[in-house]
Amino acid sequence: MTQDIFLKTDRLVCRNWQDADLEPFARMCADPEVMRYFPEPLTCDQTAALIDRAKVKQEQDGFCFMPVETKDTSEFLGFVGLSVPVYAKPLPFGPCVEIGWRLKRSAWGKGYASEAATAWIRFGFETIGLEEIVSFTADSNIPSQKVMVRIGMSRDPADDFLHPMLPETHALAPHVLYRLDRKTWASRQM
Repeated sequence: MTQDIFLKTDRLVCRNWQDADLEPFARMCADPEVMRYFPEPLTCDQTAALIDRAKVKQEQDGFCFMPVETKDTSEFLGFVGLSVPVYAKPLPFGPCVEIGWRLKRSAWGKGYASEAATAWIRFGFETIGLEEIVSFTADSNIPSQKVMVRIGMSRDPADDFLHPMLPETHALAPHVLYRLDRKTWASRQM
């Protein structure tokens, strides 16, 4: 059963995927700078498949990486959300729920990822009762790691891993893992 999820912050709205999202999302996913911490930019067909997978995940899990837009102009910025990662080879710390984001370049440096991710963390802990939320990225992706720290996550270098879907020698294979548990999050809300 698909449930509509609308999360609002001071400046942003997270909402369900719409057909009109494909064009701006495909343009964003084709941008080599946006995709520099991924193996390669995506084609329009690959981006459409990514949206389709997100919709299936929302149907199955009740949440997914969802579009984020500005509240005042409805400008599509990218996605932020929660997801249960599924890969052909398992993650060393799975099963888990991850928080993730991908924003277009013009949205960088404005605090949008942190603002939307904070709303998703609240949703994860308060609404669906998660015990832990994780986030992971290539060890070279310092901008995303800064967001992870800003939203209260912490890293233990002993948890770092090689991404199972990349060859061990690939430059993006080394990944860092950040975690946040409900008890730690709740203690900071007081």
